[in-house]
Amino acid sequence: MTGQLYHCSLVKTCNWTMRVALGLLLLLLGLCGSGAQREEGGLGEVGEINEVQVTAPRDAVEEKTEQSTKQTVPDIWAEVRALRDMLVELKVYVEILQRENSDLQTRLSSTERELLVGKSRIDQLERENTVQATELLSLETRLTATENKASDLEKKNADLQTRLSNTERELLVSKSRIEQLERENAEKPKVAFYTALTDAGYVGPHNTDTTLKYSKVFTNIGNAYDPATGFFTAPVKGVYYLQFTVCGNHTGLMGVFVFKNNQKIIYNVEWKEDKLYKYFTKSVVLELLAGDTIHLVLPSTHSVFDDGDNHSTFSGSLLFPL
Repeated sequence: MTGQLYHCSLVKTCNWTMRVALGLLLLLLGLCGSGAQREEGGLGEVGEINEVQVTAPRDAVEEKTEQSTKQTVPDIWAEVRALRDMLVELKVYVEILQRENSDLQTRLSSTERELLVGKSRIDQLERENTVQATELLSLETRLTATENKASDLEKKNADLQTRLSNTERELLVSKSRIEQLERENAEKPKVAFYTALTDAGYVGPHNTDTTLKYSKVFTNIGNAYDPATGFFTAPVKGVYYLQFTVCGNHTGLMGVFVFKNNQKIIYNVEWKEDKLYKYFTKSVVLELLAGDTIHLVLPSTHSVFDDGDNHSTFSGSLLFPL
């Protein structure tokens, strides 16, 4: 649009210049005609003066007319030459303006093409911008959702950290307690034994009460049981669990006494009428002082049976110290 306005202004300038040149030419022609008329009129006036003033010399009039004509003609030609030079300059200026106009037209066309390309690029960028704005909105929505999720995860993580700290403290307490129990357990005496009576078969009946010596020792942790005497001696004060099994394979009485130190605390007996195996098992929980003894006694006229199958046994262990 600006190029078109500039082109119109340039055309108007050229037209105005041509009109000025044409006006100058018309002025030149008018001057030429006016000079000729002055020359003719002067001669007529001289003639009239010659007729009226007979006394004026003829030579003087002719001289004056010649001088006037010589003076007027050179002035006109000088103006004509000046106008011609101006016209040439105007033509050159017009050519320059035309060339500049042509260059401007070329530049204008190039600029308009670039403008069209620019507009097309702007439209493309606007479309891309619209797409990017949509994507940005989608990303912002996703980012908001992600931030909310991250916030929830942070809260959960904080809760887990708290729980983990509590668990770690509890674990430390548990480890400390376990170590304490392990130390106490390590310091705690370990007492357990398991024995069987004999491989000889029948034991008894005897005329007197007889201490049973369980000679087959399978377990004797703490060495609290003595197979040579048949006595279990409590190494520490505590609560002990004791158990015995009696087998009979002979007609008659089968049974045992249980003694704590020299005190009889249990008497278990069975009557057996045939020669088939017969069993009974008893157990007892006793509080013993360090040094207290437990042993089993076979009453007189009673018998028990044992062989390689370990039918009659005696066992015990420390439940906990006191």
